[in-house]
Amino acid sequence: MRAMSRSILVVDDDPHIRQLLGFALAKAGLEVREAADGEAALAAVAAHAPDLVVLDINMPRMDGLEVCRRLRAQGELPILFLSSRDDEIDRVLGIELGADDYVVKPFSPREVVARVQAVLRRSAPREPASEGAVARGRLSLDPDGWRARWEGTEVTLTVTEFGILRALAGAPGKVFTRDHLISRLHGPGFAVTDRTIDSHVRNLRGKFASVGGHDVIETRAGVGYQLGACTGARA
Repeated sequence: MRAMSRSILVVDDDPHIRQLLGFALAKAGLEVREAADGEAALAAVAAHAPDLVVLDINMPRMDGLEVCRRLRAQGELPILFLSSRDDEIDRVLGIELGADDYVVKPFSPREVVARVQAVLRRSAPREPASEGAVARGRLSLDPDGWRARWEGTEVTLTVTEFGILRALAGAPGKVFTRDHLISRLHGPGFAVTDRTIDSHVRNLRGKFASVGGHDVIETRAGVGYQLGACTGARA
């Protein structure tokens, strides 16, 4: 099974949490490495190229937000944040930086494992049985290659951002509620807030607006989101 070869880097300054998560993830068939601070995390990523990083926000020497910024400057390695504060600002900031998901302490190790596996599934290479390219206006998506382009210019997206856009583009006339998008991304039963979806959508809009795509996603007030006309027109 592919899951047996996927590697996870657990980054937390609390050795008990590292041990707890390491045991749970290993039991799920994942290879686990550990780092006790942000600087060690960056070194471990460079040395071992993990498939996903479980990253604590509050750490000495270099906090998780700065680690996320640096990792995002290098590529799209999936990141799941651990937060010790049940603070919406921290959560939204983490998502805006490019994290794919978050869990608030105290947490259930089983929940962390389930969320890690969900992100890995979304980031796994697609098997044959191609979904086929999707095009609307100046937007094009390659679901098999996990690539998004605007007028031929590639727009780099996180796994979660691509998942949202793929859902919207797959049904361009459909209005998706936030709950519907959450279910499409994580499966039912995950405690993800509406604000998380809003943050990902804000990120998507910003990335496409930077290359001229000002109408990629439309908001339907009181309902949710749908794919826009993708002509580049400003609202």
